Amino acid sequence: MIALDTKVVATKNQISTDMSDETVILNLQNGVYYGLDPVGTFIWKLIQEPNDVRAIRDAVLNEYDVEAERCEQDIVNLLQELLEQGLVEVQA
Repeated sequence: MIALDTKVVATKNQISTDMSDETVILNLQNGVYYGLDPVGTFIWKLIQEPNDVRAIRDAVLNEYDVEAERCEQDIVNLLQELLEQGLVEVQA
């Protein structure tokens, strides 16, 4: 389970590219493409290096007008989905 103190980073088993204000990611393990909207793209850029969820949340709150609780839940949901798809890994 991903929590505020969980540190996540994009895996090496993917390649990604920016397309306007969105990101397309190719999982090299299963050949599946994934797309991220502008907020997802912002988060994706933050996890190219290990980053904890708290820092990601704070960066999103500084960039976007969103309620803190909703922001945190949406980030956790996105990161959990990326983890399940093998696009991010959790670091100790």
